[in-house]
Amino acid sequence: MARIHYGEEDPGFKLQDLTTPIRSVGHGVLAAVQSVGKGSFLAVRAVRTLKQVDIWAPRFVPLLVSIGIASIPIALFILMFTGVVLAIQASYTFTGTVPKYFVGALVGKTVILELGPVLTGLALAGRVGASIASELGSMRVTEQIDALESLAYDPVAYLVVPRVLAGMIMFPVITVFSLTIGVAAGWLTSMAMLDMSSAVFVKGLKLFFDPYDIQFALIKAWSFGLVVTGVGCFYGFNTTGGAEGVGYATTRAVVVGSMIILVLDAFWAATLL
Repeated sequence: MARIHYGEEDPGFKLQDLTTPIRSVGHGVLAAVQSVGKGSFLAVRAVRTLKQVDIWAPRFVPLLVSIGIASIPIALFILMFTGVVLAIQASYTFTGTVPKYFVGALVGKTVILELGPVLTGLALAGRVGASIASELGSMRVTEQIDALESLAYDPVAYLVVPRVLAGMIMFPVITVFSLTIGVAAGWLTSMAMLDMSSAVFVKGLKLFFDPYDIQFALIKAWSFGLVVTGVGCFYGFNTTGGAEGVGYATTRAVVVGSMIILVLDAFWAATLL
């Protein structure tokens, strides 16, 4: 048996092997804290520049179109098939156990309270968040943002504020369309494939409907719009490293935005329901 004497180094063991995971966790925590600090600083700057209406107002309406109206088709597509699947699965689950009108109740509650706002937010995190991060990131690495500062334009007022405001306004609007098409798709599927009359589906839809459900969905959609656009602007503004950095910022904007959406979804459910 080989013996290791004091003062001799074991070739099969390195202290670095133990410290590597610890250092990785430490670097991750420090990076997260640094990101929170930078994000808070950017948010404070954005709030302070709200008064510079002459800078962000001319860009506001075009961004309403590009962020909101252009995103409606993908949101409707996702919720249409979500409503179809919900109706079919509800019918399969309830067969022989509960009345058929519970299909309408399940479709309505699930789409309005959960799947409508969340799926819309996740879809737009991929479209809107990635678009904002890549656009601002490209401007950062090509020094266009620096050029705005040299021309005495506040880049936060010019680039961040109109995008965040447009997201906060248009995400609830898109969500309303999504909820409508999701419930309508479930209703049409129930009549066409499940041998259910319209009156039966509507009975279940009305049975558990509460107007507060719509308010709850819009609150979530508003917060998702703030998160998606804000995270996209943050990573775009802090892009470094040329084209590779733009790709990294775009990916991070989508991933982090989607994660925060899921955390907010749980938060609103715990505090408002």
